[in-house]
Amino acid sequence: MKASAKADSTASVTANGMRTCNVALLGFGTVGSSVAKILNERPGTNLRLTHICNRNVARKKVNWLPPDIVWTEKIEDVLSSGADVVVEVMGGLQPTEDWIRWSLEAGKSVVTANKQLISRCGQDLLSLARQHGQEIAFGASVAGGVPVISGLHEGLAGDDLFKICGILNGTCNYILSQIESNGVSFATALREAQKLGFAEADPSEDVDGLDARAKLAILARVGLHCAIEPEATRCRSITPIDSVDFEYAHRLGCTIRQISLAELKGNELFAAVQPALVELTSPLASVEGSQNLVMSTGVYGGETVFGGHGAGGHPTAVAVVSDILAVARSKTTGISSAARPQKSPTVTADFTTKHYLRFIVKDRPGIIANLASILSHGDINIDAVLQKPGCPKSHLPFLITLEECKASRVEEALEQIDRLDFMVQPCLHLPILAGELHAK
Repeated sequence: MKASAKADSTASVTANGMRTCNVALLGFGTVGSSVAKILNERPGTNLRLTHICNRNVARKKVNWLPPDIVWTEKIEDVLSSGADVVVEVMGGLQPTEDWIRWSLEAGKSVVTANKQLISRCGQDLLSLARQHGQEIAFGASVAGGVPVISGLHEGLAGDDLFKICGILNGTCNYILSQIESNGVSFATALREAQKLGFAEADPSEDVDGLDARAKLAILARVGLHCAIEPEATRCRSITPIDSVDFEYAHRLGCTIRQISLAELKGNELFAAVQPALVELTSPLASVEGSQNLVMSTGVYGGETVFGGHGAGGHPTAVAVVSDILAVARSKTTGISSAARPQKSPTVTADFTTKHYLRFIVKDRPGIIANLASILSHGDINIDAVLQKPGCPKSHLPFLITLEECKASRVEEALEQIDRLDFMVQPCLHLPILAGELHAK
Protein backbone atom coordinates (compact mmCIF):
# COMPACT_ATOMS: atom_id res chain seq x y z
CA MET A 1 0.00 0.00 0.00
CA LYS A 2 1.51 3.32 -1.07
CA ALA A 3 1.67 6.41 1.07
CA SER A 4 -0.71 8.93 -0.48
CA ALA A 5 1.48 11.93 0.28
CA LYS A 6 4.93 12.78 1.55
CA ALA A 7 5.05 12.84 5.34
CA ASP A 8 6.06 16.00 7.17
CA SER A 9 9.59 15.85 8.56
CA THR A 10 9.91 15.93 12.33
CA ALA A 11 13.64 16.59 12.15
CA SER A 12 15.24 18.65 14.86
CA VAL A 13 18.69 20.21 15.25
CA THR A 14 21.50 18.63 17.26
CA ALA A 15 23.70 20.46 19.77
CA ASN A 16 26.38 21.02 17.10
CA GLY A 17 23.85 22.71 14.83
CA MET A 18 23.45 19.78 12.43
CA ARG A 19 20.00 18.82 11.23
CA THR A 20 18.85 15.52 12.72
CA CYS A 21 18.37 12.75 10.21
CA ASN A 22 15.59 10.39 11.28
CA VAL A 23 16.14 6.75 10.37
CA ALA A 24 13.63 3.90 10.03
CA LEU A 25 14.91 0.34 10.00
CA LEU A 26 13.24 -2.45 8.01
CA GLY A 27 14.48 -5.73 9.47
CA PHE A 28 15.96 -6.51 12.88
CA GLY A 29 18.01 -9.63 12.28
CA THR A 30 21.78 -9.98 12.53
CA VAL A 31 22.58 -6.94 10.37
CA GLY A 32 19.58 -4.87 11.48
CA SER A 33 20.34 -5.23 15.17
CA SER A 34 23.99 -4.33 14.51
CA VAL A 35 22.89 -1.19 12.65
CA ALA A 36 20.63 -0.23 15.57
CA LYS A 37 23.50 -0.82 18.01
CA ILE A 38 25.84 1.49 16.08
CA LEU A 39 23.19 4.19 15.72
CA ASN A 40 22.44 3.99 19.44
CA GLU A 41 26.02 3.90 20.71
CA ARG A 42 28.05 5.93 18.23
CA PRO A 43 28.35 9.53 19.50
CA GLY A 44 28.71 12.69 17.47
CA THR A 45 26.38 11.90 14.57
CA ASN A 46 23.14 13.55 13.56
CA LEU A 47 21.41 10.19 13.05
CA ARG A 48 18.40 9.23 15.18
CA LEU A 49 16.71 5.85 14.96
CA THR A 50 12.96 6.44 15.16
CA HIS A 51 11.24 3.30 13.78
CA ILE A 52 11.91 -0.45 13.58
CA CYS A 53 9.67 -2.51 11.32
CA ASN A 54 9.84 -6.30 11.62
CA ARG A 55 7.61 -9.33 11.84
CA ASN A 56 6.78 -10.50 15.36
CA VAL A 57 8.09 -7.32 16.98
CA ALA A 58 6.92 -8.52 20.39
CA ARG A 59 9.66 -11.17 20.26
CA LYS A 60 12.23 -8.90 18.64
CA LYS A 61 11.89 -5.89 20.94
CA VAL A 62 14.96 -5.18 23.08
CA ASN A 63 15.47 -3.03 26.17
CA TRP A 64 18.86 -1.60 25.15
CA LEU A 65 17.32 0.85 22.69
CA PRO A 66 15.60 4.10 23.73
CA PRO A 67 11.95 3.65 24.75
CA ASP A 68 10.70 6.29 22.29
CA ILE A 69 11.54 4.15 19.25
CA VAL A 70 8.40 3.00 17.44
CA TRP A 71 8.30 -0.78 16.93
CA THR A 72 5.85 -1.88 14.24
CA GLU A 73 4.93 -4.67 11.84
CA LYS A 74 3.28 -2.29 9.34
CA ILE A 75 5.19 -0.60 6.53
CA GLU A 76 2.46 2.07 6.49
CA ASP A 77 3.69 3.31 9.87
CA VAL A 78 7.12 3.95 8.32
CA LEU A 79 5.78 5.52 5.13
CA SER A 80 3.64 8.03 7.06
CA SER A 81 6.38 8.83 9.59
CA GLY A 82 8.91 11.65 9.66
CA ALA A 83 11.76 9.29 8.77
CA ASP A 84 14.23 10.84 6.33
CA VAL A 85 16.03 7.58 5.47
CA VAL A 86 14.60 4.06 5.30
CA VAL A 87 17.18 1.31 5.84
CA GLU A 88 16.28 -2.07 4.31
CA VAL A 89 18.11 -5.09 5.73
CA MET A 90 15.35 -7.70 5.35
CA GLY A 91 16.65 -9.35 2.19
CA GLY A 92 14.61 -11.09 -0.50
CA LEU A 93 12.93 -9.63 -3.56
CA GLN A 94 9.36 -9.22 -2.32
CA PRO A 95 7.83 -7.43 -0.50
CA THR A 96 11.21 -5.69 -0.28
CA GLU A 97 11.09 -4.15 -3.75
CA ASP A 98 7.61 -2.74 -3.18
CA TRP A 99 8.55 -1.30 0.21
CA ILE A 100 11.64 0.41 -1.21
CA ARG A 101 9.64 1.86 -4.10
CA TRP A 102 6.93 3.11 -1.76
CA SER A 103 9.56 4.68 0.53
CA LEU A 104 11.11 6.60 -2.37
CA GLU A 105 7.68 7.71 -3.56
CA ALA A 106 6.90 8.89 -0.01
CA GLY A 107 9.91 11.23 -0.14
CA LYS A 108 12.35 9.11 1.81
CA SER A 109 15.85 8.11 0.75
CA VAL A 110 16.78 4.44 1.01
CA VAL A 111 19.85 2.51 2.16
CA THR A 112 19.90 -1.20 1.39
CA ALA A 113 22.25 -4.18 1.67
CA ASN A 114 20.15 -6.27 -0.73
CA LYS A 115 22.50 -7.49 -3.49
CA GLN A 116 19.94 -9.60 -5.34
CA LEU A 117 17.46 -6.75 -5.53
CA ILE A 118 20.03 -4.14 -6.57
CA SER A 119 21.58 -6.43 -9.19
CA ARG A 120 18.14 -6.89 -10.80
CA CYS A 121 16.32 -3.61 -10.15
CA GLY A 122 19.10 -1.18 -9.28
CA GLN A 123 18.81 0.99 -12.38
CA ASP A 124 15.03 1.33 -12.05
CA LEU A 125 15.31 2.18 -8.36
CA LEU A 126 18.01 4.77 -9.02
CA SER A 127 15.77 6.40 -11.65
CA LEU A 128 12.81 6.37 -9.25
CA ALA A 129 14.94 7.95 -6.51
CA ARG A 130 16.04 10.77 -8.84
CA GLN A 131 12.46 11.28 -9.97
CA HIS A 132 11.41 11.94 -6.37
CA GLY A 133 14.49 13.94 -5.40
CA GLN A 134 15.84 11.17 -3.16
CA GLU A 135 18.83 8.84 -3.05
CA ILE A 136 19.30 5.10 -2.85
CA ALA A 137 22.63 3.83 -1.47
CA PHE A 138 23.78 0.20 -1.53
CA GLY A 139 27.40 0.11 -0.38
CA ALA A 140 26.76 -2.91 1.87
CA SER A 141 25.41 -5.02 -1.02
CA VAL A 142 28.92 -6.04 -2.12
CA ALA A 143 31.78 -7.17 0.14
CA GLY A 144 30.05 -6.15 3.39
CA GLY A 145 32.38 -3.93 5.38
CA VAL A 146 34.77 -3.31 2.48
CA PRO A 147 34.04 0.18 1.04
CA VAL A 148 34.33 -0.94 -2.57
CA ILE A 149 31.09 0.64 -3.85
CA SER A 150 31.93 4.08 -2.50
CA GLY A 151 35.55 3.62 -3.61
CA LEU A 152 34.53 2.89 -7.19
CA HIS A 153 31.72 5.46 -7.28
CA GLU A 154 33.55 8.34 -5.61
CA GLY A 155 37.21 7.61 -4.90
CA LEU A 156 37.94 6.45 -8.46
CA ALA A 157 35.39 8.61 -10.26
CA GLY A 158 38.19 10.49 -12.01
CA ASP A 159 39.55 7.36 -13.66
CA ASP A 160 38.20 5.36 -16.60
CA LEU A 161 37.87 1.84 -15.20
CA PHE A 162 37.81 -1.09 -17.60
CA LYS A 163 38.36 -4.16 -15.40
CA ILE A 164 37.11 -5.48 -12.07
CA CYS A 165 38.34 -8.75 -10.60
CA GLY A 166 37.88 -10.20 -7.16
CA ILE A 167 36.85 -12.71 -4.54
CA LEU A 168 33.27 -11.78 -3.69
CA ASN A 169 31.98 -14.79 -1.77
CA GLY A 170 33.47 -15.57 1.64
CA THR A 171 31.80 -19.00 1.85
CA CYS A 172 33.52 -20.26 -1.29
CA ASN A 173 36.81 -18.78 -0.22
CA TYR A 174 36.58 -20.47 3.19
CA ILE A 175 35.79 -23.84 1.59
CA LEU A 176 38.64 -23.61 -0.92
CA SER A 177 41.04 -22.47 1.81
CA GLN A 178 40.13 -25.54 3.90
CA ILE A 179 40.67 -27.91 0.97
CA GLU A 180 44.02 -26.28 0.28
CA SER A 181 45.36 -26.11 3.83
CA ASN A 182 43.97 -29.38 5.25
CA GLY A 183 43.83 -31.60 2.15
CA VAL A 184 40.17 -32.46 2.81
CA SER A 185 37.43 -33.15 0.28
CA PHE A 186 34.94 -30.54 -0.88
CA ALA A 187 32.16 -32.28 1.09
CA THR A 188 34.20 -32.20 4.32
CA ALA A 189 35.11 -28.53 3.86
CA LEU A 190 31.46 -27.67 3.17
CA ARG A 191 30.27 -29.43 6.33
CA GLU A 192 32.82 -27.46 8.36
CA ALA A 193 31.65 -24.20 6.77
CA GLN A 194 28.04 -25.06 7.60
CA LYS A 195 28.97 -25.98 11.17
CA LEU A 196 30.66 -22.59 11.66
CA GLY A 197 27.78 -20.68 10.06
CA PHE A 198 29.69 -19.63 6.93
CA ALA A 199 27.48 -21.75 4.66
CA GLU A 200 23.70 -22.22 4.53
CA ALA A 201 22.00 -25.61 4.75
CA ASP A 202 21.44 -25.21 1.00
CA PRO A 203 24.79 -23.78 -0.14
CA SER A 204 24.03 -23.65 -3.87
CA GLU A 205 23.66 -19.84 -3.98
CA ASP A 206 27.27 -19.57 -2.84
CA VAL A 207 29.11 -22.59 -4.27
CA ASP A 208 27.45 -22.36 -7.69
CA GLY A 209 28.43 -18.69 -8.03
CA LEU A 210 24.97 -17.06 -7.96
CA ASP A 211 25.75 -14.84 -4.98
CA ALA A 212 29.00 -13.59 -6.52
CA ARG A 213 27.30 -13.12 -9.89
CA ALA A 214 24.78 -10.69 -8.38
CA LYS A 215 27.61 -8.74 -6.75
CA LEU A 216 29.60 -8.65 -9.98
CA ALA A 217 26.59 -7.19 -11.81
CA ILE A 218 26.48 -4.38 -9.23
CA LEU A 219 30.23 -3.71 -9.53
CA ALA A 220 29.98 -3.66 -13.33
CA ARG A 221 27.20 -1.08 -13.08
CA VAL A 222 29.00 1.12 -10.55
CA GLY A 223 32.60 0.78 -11.73
CA LEU A 224 32.34 0.06 -15.45
CA HIS A 225 28.97 1.80 -16.04
CA CYS A 226 27.61 -1.30 -17.74
CA ALA A 227 23.97 -2.23 -17.19
CA ILE A 228 23.89 -6.04 -17.26
CA GLU A 229 21.48 -8.64 -15.90
CA PRO A 230 23.10 -11.11 -13.47
CA GLU A 231 21.90 -14.04 -15.60
CA ALA A 232 23.99 -12.79 -18.53
CA THR A 233 27.19 -13.72 -16.66
CA ARG A 234 28.30 -17.34 -16.77
CA CYS A 235 28.78 -19.18 -13.48
CA ARG A 236 30.71 -22.35 -12.72
CA SER A 237 30.51 -24.24 -9.45
CA ILE A 238 33.43 -24.94 -7.11
CA THR A 239 32.01 -28.38 -6.21
CA PRO A 240 34.35 -30.38 -8.53
CA ILE A 241 37.49 -28.95 -6.89
CA ASP A 242 39.52 -31.61 -5.06
CA SER A 243 42.68 -31.55 -2.96
CA VAL A 244 44.64 -33.01 -5.90
CA ASP A 245 43.85 -29.83 -7.85
CA PHE A 246 45.64 -27.76 -5.24
CA GLU A 247 48.64 -30.10 -5.46
CA TYR A 248 48.80 -29.58 -9.21
CA ALA A 249 48.13 -25.83 -8.87
CA HIS A 250 51.02 -25.44 -6.41
CA ARG A 251 53.35 -27.22 -8.85
CA LEU A 252 52.39 -24.52 -11.33
CA GLY A 253 53.10 -21.74 -8.83
CA CYS A 254 49.36 -21.10 -8.36
CA THR A 255 46.40 -21.67 -6.07
CA ILE A 256 42.65 -21.91 -6.77
CA ARG A 257 40.04 -19.30 -5.86
CA GLN A 258 36.49 -18.48 -6.97
CA ILE A 259 37.11 -15.45 -9.17
CA SER A 260 34.54 -12.90 -10.33
CA LEU A 261 35.84 -11.03 -13.35
CA ALA A 262 34.43 -8.34 -15.64
CA GLU A 263 36.50 -6.63 -18.32
CA LEU A 264 35.17 -4.08 -20.80
CA LYS A 265 36.66 -3.95 -24.26
CA GLY A 266 34.84 -1.92 -26.87
CA ASN A 267 31.22 -3.01 -27.00
CA GLU A 268 31.87 -6.34 -25.28
CA LEU A 269 31.96 -7.12 -21.57
CA PHE A 270 33.92 -10.26 -20.80
CA ALA A 271 32.44 -11.56 -17.55
CA ALA A 272 32.43 -14.81 -15.57
CA VAL A 273 32.25 -16.20 -12.04
CA GLN A 274 34.24 -19.42 -11.76
CA PRO A 275 37.02 -21.23 -9.92
CA ALA A 276 40.36 -20.33 -11.48
CA LEU A 277 44.09 -20.70 -10.95
CA VAL A 278 45.79 -17.52 -9.75
CA GLU A 279 49.50 -17.02 -9.22
CA LEU A 280 50.75 -17.34 -5.64
CA THR A 281 52.21 -13.84 -5.97
CA SER A 282 48.78 -12.34 -6.75
CA PRO A 283 46.85 -10.47 -4.02
CA LEU A 284 43.98 -12.87 -4.81
CA ALA A 285 46.05 -15.84 -3.63
CA SER A 286 46.63 -14.37 -0.17
CA VAL A 287 42.91 -14.00 0.59
CA GLU A 288 42.06 -16.74 3.08
CA GLY A 289 39.03 -17.76 5.10
CA SER A 290 35.89 -15.69 4.59
CA GLN A 291 37.57 -12.45 3.50
CA ASN A 292 36.78 -10.57 0.28
CA LEU A 293 39.03 -8.71 -2.14
CA VAL A 294 38.26 -6.54 -5.18
CA MET A 295 40.82 -5.22 -7.68
CA SER A 296 39.87 -2.49 -10.14
CA THR A 297 42.00 -1.41 -13.10
CA GLY A 298 41.77 1.99 -14.72
CA VAL A 299 43.30 3.66 -17.76
CA TYR A 300 44.99 6.35 -15.68
CA GLY A 301 45.27 5.10 -12.10
CA GLY A 302 46.21 1.50 -12.79
CA GLU A 303 45.29 -1.13 -10.23
CA THR A 304 43.52 -0.42 -6.92
CA VAL A 305 42.84 -3.12 -4.31
CA PHE A 306 40.01 -3.20 -1.75
CA GLY A 307 40.07 -5.93 0.89
CA GLY A 308 38.65 -6.97 4.25
CA HIS A 309 35.82 -8.85 5.93
CA GLY A 310 32.95 -9.26 3.50
CA ALA A 311 30.30 -10.72 5.78
CA GLY A 312 28.94 -10.69 9.30
CA GLY A 313 26.66 -8.38 11.23
CA HIS A 314 29.11 -5.72 12.33
CA PRO A 315 31.15 -5.29 9.09
CA THR A 316 27.96 -5.10 7.01
CA ALA A 317 26.34 -2.75 9.53
CA VAL A 318 29.34 -0.41 9.31
CA ALA A 319 28.81 -0.18 5.55
CA VAL A 320 25.09 0.48 6.07
CA VAL A 321 25.70 3.27 8.61
CA SER A 322 28.35 4.79 6.33
CA ASP A 323 25.73 4.95 3.58
CA ILE A 324 23.23 6.56 5.97
CA LEU A 325 25.79 9.22 6.87
CA ALA A 326 26.51 9.89 3.18
CA VAL A 327 22.80 10.26 2.43
CA ALA A 328 22.36 12.53 5.46
CA ARG A 329 25.22 14.74 4.25
CA SER A 330 23.69 15.05 0.81
CA LYS A 331 20.36 16.04 2.36
CA THR A 332 22.14 18.74 4.37
CA THR A 333 24.26 20.08 1.51
CA GLY A 334 21.84 19.42 -1.30
CA ILE A 335 24.71 17.89 -3.29
CA SER A 336 24.26 14.38 -4.62
CA SER A 337 26.33 12.27 -6.99
CA ALA A 338 25.56 12.73 -10.67
CA ALA A 339 24.43 9.66 -12.56
CA ARG A 340 26.82 8.35 -15.21
CA PRO A 341 25.36 7.07 -18.51
CA GLN A 342 25.11 3.27 -18.59
CA LYS A 343 26.42 1.17 -21.47
CA SER A 344 24.62 -1.97 -22.64
CA PRO A 345 27.45 -4.17 -23.93
CA THR A 346 27.29 -7.69 -25.26
CA VAL A 347 28.27 -10.06 -22.44
CA THR A 348 30.54 -13.03 -23.15
CA ALA A 349 32.75 -15.42 -21.19
CA ASP A 350 35.01 -16.28 -24.13
CA PHE A 351 38.29 -15.09 -22.61
CA THR A 352 41.64 -15.91 -24.17
CA THR A 353 43.86 -17.41 -21.48
CA LYS A 354 45.91 -20.45 -20.53
CA HIS A 355 43.89 -23.46 -19.37
CA TYR A 356 44.06 -26.17 -16.71
CA LEU A 357 42.53 -29.55 -17.63
CA ARG A 358 42.41 -32.19 -14.89
CA PHE A 359 41.39 -35.67 -16.02
CA ILE A 360 40.34 -38.78 -14.08
CA VAL A 361 40.73 -41.84 -16.32
CA LYS A 362 40.89 -45.63 -16.42
CA ASP A 363 44.52 -45.91 -17.44
CA ARG A 364 45.55 -47.64 -20.65
CA PRO A 365 48.07 -46.96 -23.46
CA GLY A 366 47.26 -44.22 -25.96
CA ILE A 367 45.23 -41.87 -23.74
CA ILE A 368 47.55 -38.88 -24.16
CA ALA A 369 47.71 -39.49 -27.92
CA ASN A 370 43.89 -39.54 -28.16
CA LEU A 371 43.59 -36.30 -26.19
CA ALA A 372 46.38 -34.61 -28.15
CA SER A 373 44.68 -35.52 -31.42
CA ILE A 374 41.36 -33.93 -30.41
CA LEU A 375 43.07 -30.83 -29.05
CA SER A 376 45.17 -30.52 -32.19
CA HIS A 377 42.08 -30.64 -34.40
CA GLY A 378 40.77 -27.69 -32.39
CA ASP A 379 44.03 -25.82 -33.07
CA ILE A 380 44.89 -26.02 -29.35
CA ASN A 381 48.50 -26.43 -28.18
CA ILE A 382 49.46 -28.47 -25.13
CA ASP A 383 51.83 -26.68 -22.75
CA ALA A 384 52.60 -29.41 -20.18
CA VAL A 385 51.48 -32.80 -18.82
CA LEU A 386 51.73 -33.63 -15.11
CA GLN A 387 50.83 -36.86 -13.31
CA LYS A 388 50.78 -37.53 -9.58
CA PRO A 389 52.52 -40.88 -8.91
CA GLY A 390 51.06 -43.74 -6.91
CA CYS A 391 47.40 -43.35 -7.90
CA PRO A 392 45.20 -46.37 -8.80
CA LYS A 393 45.04 -47.17 -12.51
CA SER A 394 41.24 -47.37 -12.34
CA HIS A 395 40.94 -43.78 -11.10
CA LEU A 396 44.05 -42.01 -12.34
CA PRO A 397 44.27 -38.21 -12.11
CA PHE A 398 46.57 -36.26 -14.39
CA LEU A 399 46.88 -32.71 -15.65
CA ILE A 400 47.26 -31.09 -19.04
CA THR A 401 47.88 -27.35 -19.30
CA LEU A 402 47.18 -25.53 -22.54
CA GLU A 403 48.76 -22.54 -24.18
CA GLU A 404 46.65 -19.42 -24.58
CA CYS A 405 43.47 -19.85 -26.60
CA LYS A 406 39.81 -18.93 -26.48
CA ALA A 407 37.70 -20.72 -23.86
CA SER A 408 35.14 -21.68 -26.50
CA ARG A 409 37.71 -23.73 -28.43
CA VAL A 410 38.58 -25.71 -25.30
CA GLU A 411 34.92 -26.32 -24.47
CA GLU A 412 34.25 -27.66 -27.96
CA ALA A 413 37.15 -30.09 -27.62
CA LEU A 414 35.99 -31.21 -24.16
CA GLU A 415 32.56 -32.11 -25.54
CA GLN A 416 34.31 -34.81 -27.57
CA ILE A 417 36.79 -35.78 -24.85
CA ASP A 418 34.17 -36.31 -22.13
CA ARG A 419 32.48 -38.95 -24.33
CA LEU A 420 35.63 -41.12 -24.54
CA ASP A 421 35.28 -44.53 -22.86
CA PHE A 422 38.34 -44.14 -20.61
CA MET A 423 36.96 -41.01 -18.90
CA VAL A 424 35.84 -41.78 -15.31
CA GLN A 425 34.24 -38.33 -14.89
CA PRO A 426 34.04 -35.11 -16.90
CA CYS A 427 37.26 -33.14 -17.23
CA LEU A 428 37.72 -30.25 -14.81
CA HIS A 429 38.45 -27.14 -16.88
CA LEU A 430 39.77 -24.02 -15.13
CA PRO A 431 41.30 -20.84 -16.58
CA ILE A 432 44.83 -19.99 -15.47
CA LEU A 433 44.86 -16.29 -14.62
CA ALA A 434 48.63 -15.95 -14.71
CA GLY A 435 49.70 -12.56 -15.96
CA GLU A 436 47.04 -10.73 -17.94
CA LEU A 437 43.84 -12.14 -19.33
CA HIS A 438 43.22 -11.16 -22.93
CA ALA A 439 39.69 -10.11 -23.80
CA LYS A 440 39.80 -10.52 -27.56
